[in-house]
Amino acid sequence: MCEWGLVVRCFRTKLSSFAVFTRQGRVYDPFHRSDPHHENGDMKMEAIQITEALIRGRHSKRGFLDRPVPIETVRDILSVAKYAPSSSNTQPWRCYVLTGKAREKIAGAAVEAYRADPEGLAPDYPFFPKELPAPFSSRFNTFRGMLGDAQGVHRSDIVGRRRDVERQFRFFDAPVGLIFTMDRRLEWASFICYGCFLQNIMLAARARGLDTCPQQIWSLQSAVLREGLAIPDGEMIVAGMSLGYADNNIPENNMELSKLELDEFVSFVDC
Repeated sequence: MCEWGLVVRCFRTKLSSFAVFTRQGRVYDPFHRSDPHHENGDMKMEAIQITEALIRGRHSKRGFLDRPVPIETVRDILSVAKYAPSSSNTQPWRCYVLTGKAREKIAGAAVEAYRADPEGLAPDYPFFPKELPAPFSSRFNTFRGMLGDAQGVHRSDIVGRRRDVERQFRFFDAPVGLIFTMDRRLEWASFICYGCFLQNIMLAARARGLDTCPQQIWSLQSAVLREGLAIPDGEMIVAGMSLGYADNNIPENNMELSKLELDEFVSFVDC
């Protein structure tokens, strides 16, 4: 071990292996001028490659292996994710970690509630407007078509589609399920902060060789979650997340989604 206490976890990506640099509990920042290695161009380039590899390598996975995740790993992920930015440091997130029998109980109750009234479950907040405008509607429909093809379920197949919704409420068989809530007294702007927190979780998981799937759909299960987890009425169900080791042998975990080109969503203004 060098003086920086170099810890390296390698995993296959298109860009680089993953590495974390710490010194006496402090994350090593190769870009900080006070660091003795600031002038090391190779190390700065490696940090860029690592960061880009994590971002590009994160994909929503909809099927997981029967392989446990140590609870200490989950604690580590959440401990670093908390450094997400939030407006005036309000930190609006609240997280419930479900494993073992607790996860099975919540998943089972959610599936039962869905089967009892598949059209009657209502989210704590609207997911989309009643009529999704262009160009968002075309992107939505393209994705839904791709996912249905990968799962072998046509959009007209009501039984098949409901079966796949049930898989969501089983956390896609991931060993860890996360439920996220937020104080109802906060305004919608806090969702911006929450998105940063969720992205941190997903990137920290990917850095450890784990995969995730963020799931808005869990906001439909307010009644089940409040009863099973003693969540107070003052907390809004924001989302859930599946966490574990992805089963990359299933087609839906190998979809290649197109992303907008830079000029399609960026305007550069030179003042």
